[in-house]
Amino acid sequence: MAQDSMTHEGDPSQMSFEDALRALESIVRRLESGDVPLDESISLYSQGEELRKRCMERLQAAEARIAKLTIDAGGAVTGAQPFGSD
Repeated sequence: MAQDSMTHEGDPSQMSFEDALRALESIVRRLESGDVPLDESISLYSQGEELRKRCMERLQAAEARIAKLTIDAGGAVTGAQPFGSD
């Protein structure tokens, strides 16, 4: 899987959410396979942690934007409301 080894090479801070998530999934698959030497496993784990942080930051930013865009039935902005509250 040459694609997998290239997926997580980029700088996580420059990756889109989707790219970071794909790279993280690739790392998890490799680690779960059990075929990775210890030193490489440690490096992959570190990369995975950076990708996880990037994904969480992007999700939190999206959540904050959604909270600011709360609109009532008439189409008027009603202000911030916590994400997921009904």
